[in-house]
Amino acid sequence: MFDKSVKLKNGVYMPVLGFGTYKIEDGEKTVQAVKNALKIGYRHIDCASFYGNEASVGKAIRESGVKREDIFITSKVWNTEQGYENTLFAFEKTISKLGTDYLDLYLIHWPKELNEETWRALETLYKEGRVRAIGVSNFKEHHLEEIIAGAEIVPMVNQVEFHPRFPQDGLLEFCKKNKIQVEAWGPLMRGNVFEIDLLKELAEKYNKTISQIVLRWDLQMGVVTIPKSVNKKRIKENSNIFDFELSEADMEKIKQLNTSERIGPDPDNITF
Repeated sequence: MFDKSVKLKNGVYMPVLGFGTYKIEDGEKTVQAVKNALKIGYRHIDCASFYGNEASVGKAIRESGVKREDIFITSKVWNTEQGYENTLFAFEKTISKLGTDYLDLYLIHWPKELNEETWRALETLYKEGRVRAIGVSNFKEHHLEEIIAGAEIVPMVNQVEFHPRFPQDGLLEFCKKNKIQVEAWGPLMRGNVFEIDLLKELAEKYNKTISQIVLRWDLQMGVVTIPKSVNKKRIKENSNIFDFELSEADMEKIKQLNTSERIGPDPDNITF
């Protein structure tokens, strides 16, 4: 396994490289992809009730032969499940599908009107020891400020869209200041990173793939990253990012690719 992790503010260790399961078809495709990832050495699996494949993720974990306590499992409460009681109910459904009695990280998937009540439910689950860490996803600074203002426990993680075209400097700085670990979804821009000339040049310079350059950049930016693939070769390739380092100059060049261009929805304007 990859012995690379970051310590969250409550002392829990979170692997810096995870395996994403968004849009992997439920059933054998998910089972195989997750089993392949675990066999290769991933120990951090990211899922969500909205993805509709939690039962398959759970099946893969059970069949993998890897001990549950050696795997860091994240899931998220969906928008329609928000609210205090609804969230507690959604959590029970999630762990039942996954076949576990606890989660390593539970997140609010998107900022919505019921965030405060939902966060209270996450705090309850954390205090009861049902979840080892709690956090949010897709929260901007002002959403975080609202949560923090009424919270007993400050979010430990914020999973957001983060990639070379959208490095979110202001949000990164805010999270660092508040000891909130940033985690990147869509780090490879759903494949669009492969069209960027600078990344092609850097891949050649370091004798690495474009994916490896971008994922390494995430880690050096202090950001946990969760690439997704169903291709065994690419799953392995994405994990080979611990044997090289990008220079400060090249880190800066990648940061200059910023166009503030999102590949996903703006959290201030979601209608789902």
